[in-house]
Amino acid sequence: MKPVRILVESMADEDSINAQMTNARDIIHRLDPGRFHVSTFVVGTADPKISTRPNTRLIRLPLRRQTARILAEFLFGDHDLLFYVKASPASRWYMKLRSIWPDQRVTVGTVESQSNWHEESSITPENIALIEQTVLRCDYLFSNSRSVKWSLESEYGLLSETVPTGVDTKFFTPDWERPNNSRPRVLFVGSLRPFKSPQTVIEAAGRFPQADFVIVGDGIMAAEIRTHAKRLPNLSSAGVLSQQSVRDEYRKADIFLFPSRWEGSPKVILEAAACGLPVIVRKDYDPETVVDGQTGYIVGEGDELFSRLDQLILSPTLRQRMGRAGRTHSEKFDWGRITRQWEEIFWRLARDRCGRVA
Repeated sequence: MKPVRILVESMADEDSINAQMTNARDIIHRLDPGRFHVSTFVVGTADPKISTRPNTRLIRLPLRRQTARILAEFLFGDHDLLFYVKASPASRWYMKLRSIWPDQRVTVGTVESQSNWHEESSITPENIALIEQTVLRCDYLFSNSRSVKWSLESEYGLLSETVPTGVDTKFFTPDWERPNNSRPRVLFVGSLRPFKSPQTVIEAAGRFPQADFVIVGDGIMAAEIRTHAKRLPNLSSAGVLSQQSVRDEYRKADIFLFPSRWEGSPKVILEAAACGLPVIVRKDYDPETVVDGQTGYIVGEGDELFSRLDQLILSPTLRQRMGRAGRTHSEKFDWGRITRQWEEIFWRLARDRCGRVA
């Protein structure tokens, strides 16, 4: 049987912490090299898990003016599937050209957030237009949660299959043996933008002086966060950290507080759960990676978030019980399981559309 040839529009650089790119790397290096040949792009030093994978081709890009090289690979590369098509200039040109050019390759797009982009002020009309001209024009669309699937259908009338975001449960593991913190430690990890609601973490630090709060991430609210961290003795801003350092923060924490209101299926929730943390999230995006009352709490409006946080701060036993349940639940989303789903999808699409699988 001839391997399915996949071009992944992503970067294999080991120092990239972009969520979509780390997701792509997690999938690529787990794909069976006997069944799948993978090509992807790299600018700097490649992730060794990708560079050492058999049947893998790394396409080196310059630091600037990358569009022409990526587009050339789209147009002339020997691929059956184009996966993880992004909202990029190269994708936009390719989609325009393939409308007048008989291209038999299958394009596969992923949607990892709600599709009501016009309601989120941080997403510009230009960004939305680019998404509509690229990702949403793929032959097949995949959402990473049921709520994202429903949103895509509601906003655009587009159907998609659901494949969850995964987590590396061998890397993100609990430290059950560490000594208990003398003060409960509450952690937030995410981009510092208004819809992620890091301001709620600041408010929580003011309400609960008996606990310590740590914010990891960067974004347009970073300066504001640092100002509050100087004012509140129990609040610290760690900035951007490496993946290993983020894991260390999960392992040192007691509670994961993620008050974001506009999401798809945030991987930080799974990472925290895999590290044995109870999580508090909002119900706005119906997170499937949390079992309310068992692995943490899914909260609504008003003071429910602070009430649930108070419960967890006061009860080490409750934190431990929920943390262990969260670890077990996270294993259902291990990247190994999720990649097996992608393998069957790639095999099916290549067989049905391209006729390249014997």
